[in-house]
Amino acid sequence: MATTPKKATLPAPKTAGCCGPAAAGKSAAVVRREGVSASATADWTLTSTAEDQKNKAAASVATLIRPEPPSNAISKGIPSLTRAQTKHPLDPLSATEITVAVATVRAAGATPEVRDSMRFVEVVLLEPEKHIVALADAYFFPPFQPSLLPRAKGGPSIPSKLPPRRARLVVYNKKSNETSVWIVELTEVHATTRGGHHRGKVVSSTVVPDVQPPMDATEYAECEAVVKDYPPFIEAMKKRGIDDMDLVMVDPWCVGYHSEADAPSHRLAKPLIFCRTESDCPLDNGYARPVEGIHVLVDMQNMVVIEFEDRKLVPLPPADPLRNYTPGETRGGVDRSDVKPLQIVQPEGPSFRINGNFVEWQKWNFRIGFTPREGLVIHSVAYVDGSRGRRPIAHRLSFVEMVVPYGDPNDPHYRKNAFDAGEDGLGKNAHSLKKGCDCLGYIKYFDAYFTNFTGGVDTIENCVCLHEEDHGILWKHQDWRTGIAEVRRSRRLTVSFICTVANYEYGFYWHFYQDGKIEADVKLTGILSLGALQPGEVRKYGTTIAPGLYAPVHQHFFVARLDMSVDCKPGEMNNQVVEVNLRVEEPGKDNVHNNAFYAEETILRSELEAMRDCDPLAARHWIIRNTRTVNRSGQLTGYKLVPGSNCLPLAGPEAKFMRRAGFLKHNLWVTQYARGEDFPGGEFPNQNPRVGEGLDSWVKQNRPLEDNDIVLWYVFGITHVPRLEDWPVMPVEHIGFLLQPHGFFNCSPAVDVPPSAWEADAKENDVKDNGVAKLNSPILIPKL
Repeated sequence: MATTPKKATLPAPKTAGCCGPAAAGKSAAVVRREGVSASATADWTLTSTAEDQKNKAAASVATLIRPEPPSNAISKGIPSLTRAQTKHPLDPLSATEITVAVATVRAAGATPEVRDSMRFVEVVLLEPEKHIVALADAYFFPPFQPSLLPRAKGGPSIPSKLPPRRARLVVYNKKSNETSVWIVELTEVHATTRGGHHRGKVVSSTVVPDVQPPMDATEYAECEAVVKDYPPFIEAMKKRGIDDMDLVMVDPWCVGYHSEADAPSHRLAKPLIFCRTESDCPLDNGYARPVEGIHVLVDMQNMVVIEFEDRKLVPLPPADPLRNYTPGETRGGVDRSDVKPLQIVQPEGPSFRINGNFVEWQKWNFRIGFTPREGLVIHSVAYVDGSRGRRPIAHRLSFVEMVVPYGDPNDPHYRKNAFDAGEDGLGKNAHSLKKGCDCLGYIKYFDAYFTNFTGGVDTIENCVCLHEEDHGILWKHQDWRTGIAEVRRSRRLTVSFICTVANYEYGFYWHFYQDGKIEADVKLTGILSLGALQPGEVRKYGTTIAPGLYAPVHQHFFVARLDMSVDCKPGEMNNQVVEVNLRVEEPGKDNVHNNAFYAEETILRSELEAMRDCDPLAARHWIIRNTRTVNRSGQLTGYKLVPGSNCLPLAGPEAKFMRRAGFLKHNLWVTQYARGEDFPGGEFPNQNPRVGEGLDSWVKQNRPLEDNDIVLWYVFGITHVPRLEDWPVMPVEHIGFLLQPHGFFNCSPAVDVPPSAWEADAKENDVKDNGVAKLNSPILIPKL
C-alpha cells in the first residue's frame, strides 16, 4: 500500500542527540535470524533448549565478566572504562551508524554492477543477547543496578567495555531480484566515521531464496508514474471521462499470494485507482472516487506494466458534496463556533525524567526503541518497588504484525488483505508529529532514522511522543459516618506514534499507570477504502455511503509480541502462563443457594496447549507468573493479560490470505523464547508461498513453557461494518488490552499517590479546628 516519502538527511556524520533522535531506526527488526554464522555470533547467541539456555545464560554472564590481567588488577570496585560508553546496546542506530552500515555493505559488493543494483530495504540494530543488556544496565548505563549481575568477592572483574554494536541489513538486488541479509559490526571508532570513510566490518551475508522484501515508498512513487504514463491506461481513463492524469491517484498494493502467478520469482504490485474531482485542489479527497473495472499488474523490479485489461466500464461515482474533511469553507461547510480553548499546563514541568532513551516516571522505568517494521518498541520494563528494588516485568513489548482482510468477494476487493507491518512497515510510515500532534502538555519527542531505498538516511522528526495525561479518578472512598472522603486523581504516562498506510491511520499507544497497569491501545482512523457501484446496484458485502459509492466490510488484526520477564533477573527463566476461567459451581451441598462461582486455573505446560482463544462468558484471562517469587500471602507473583474486545477471522478455512496468516487462528499463542522468532508470519510475508510459516510452524516443536523464558503473542482484532458516520473521515475506534499486576504487589501500589493540591486545600477547609470533620452532607446527617 502506498506510502509517503520522508524528509531525507545528508549521510554526514551526526550523532543522535540525547533527547531528539532517540527513537530512531532502532531496536531492531531485531536480533533475529538465521543469517548469522555460528562463529560470527559466538558471543551473542544462546542455545535453544530450555536447560541449555539456563546453563548458557549463566555461562555467558561469566564470560563477559572475565578476569583481568594481573597487571590491571584492582583490589576494590570496578575498573575504570577505557572509553566512555556512549550508546546503550538497545539504542536505535543513529544516522551515522546507518550510513556506515550501508557504505560497508556497498563496498563489499563483488562488482560495480552489483553495487549499483543494491537497494536498502531495512537497516536496523541487531539486538544483543539479554545478558549483554543486563551487563549494560548493571554497570554502564541507567539504571546502574549492579545487583543485576552481582560480583562475588575474588570473582571476575567487570569488562572495560561492551561488545561492539551490530547492524542488520536487508538488501534487495534490483538486477538479480535477490534478497540478502547482511550483518555489519560497528565499533565506537567506526560509528564516528573519521574523514567520512566507512569503518564497518562485514560479519556475514546470506542470500535468502524465494522471498520478496517489503515494498518501499520510492517504488510506490515510481509505480504510480509508470501506470499514469501507460497509453492503454490513459485511454481507459478517457472512457470514464478523465483526460487530466493529474487527477488520478495510483495506490500500489502488494499482490499477496493467491496462486503460483504471485510467486516471489517476480516482484509484483496490483494498484488500486482513484480519481480526484479537482486537480488544482490538494485538499480534495481523492478516495471518494474509486475507479473500478481496470486490471493492472506491475513488475516492480523492472518497473513496467506486465498485465492490463479494461474489464468492465463502471461509471465514476458522482462528486460527493460531503467528501472533504478539511476546515470550514475549504470543505464547503461551517465549523462550530462554541469550542473554547482547553489548555494543559504543567508549571513545574513533567514528572518524568529522560536520559537518552531511558525513561523514569512514577516508579516505572524502561527504554524507548523504534524499528522500520514495528515502529515503537518498549524495552526493559521494570517497576521500582520500595525495599524490593527494581522488579522486571517485560524484556520487550511491540506490535509485530497487522493484517487487514476485506470481506467482499468481488474484484478487486477480494485481494485486499494487507500485511501492513510485514509488507510496508509501520515505522517507515510513521508521521512527523510536527505536522499534527494529539499530545497535550509538556511533550518529549524522539526522532527516528531509517535508510531509504538507495541507501541514504531519512529522518522522521518528532516521531515518538511521550507525555503525561490526567486520567480521571484513580481511587476514592467516602466514609458515610464521618463524611471524610479520600480521592486521588489518576495520571498516566503515554508513549505513542502514528502511521499512515495509504487511506488508513493507526495510532499505537503504550500507557503506564500509577497502579501498576500497562495498557496497549490502538486507535484506528483515516479514510475508508471504497468501491464503486453501477447505477441501482446494491452489495450486501458493504455499506452504501453515497450515490455510486460503498464501503466493504473488513477486519483489522494486530499482533502484540510480549517478551515477558516477570520478577526475573538476568539468566533466570522462571515464568509460566496460567489460564483462568470463571466457573459456576454445580448445584449441591457446596452450592445450596445456587450463587457460587470460582476461578479455575490451568497451567499451559507446552506450546500446543497454549493456543488459546478469548472467552468473555468465562471472563478468561491469562497470568504470567514467576514460579520462584511469592507475595506476603505466599502466592506466586504475576501479571495478567486482560483481553479487550476481540474477534477471529470471518473467513473460511480455505481463504487464500489465511495461508500467510495462520497466526490469526487463535487469540493467544505462547512460545519459548528463541532468537529469530520475531514475526508471527515469518520475516518476509510479501508474496510468501509457504503455508503456515512463523507461529504455526514454531509451535509444532511443542517446547515446554513451565519455568522458562516465554513470549506471549496476543492477536486482537476489530470487525468494521462501515457506517455513514465513518465518512468522510472515521472517528477514532479503540482496541487493545491490559497487563495488570496480579499478586505482584502486597497491596495497592497506588495507595501512596498524594492528594492533588486543590484536594488538600479543600479538605483542610472542611475540617474544624479540633480536627473533627464537618457533617455537611444532607444525606449523612439524617443517617447519623
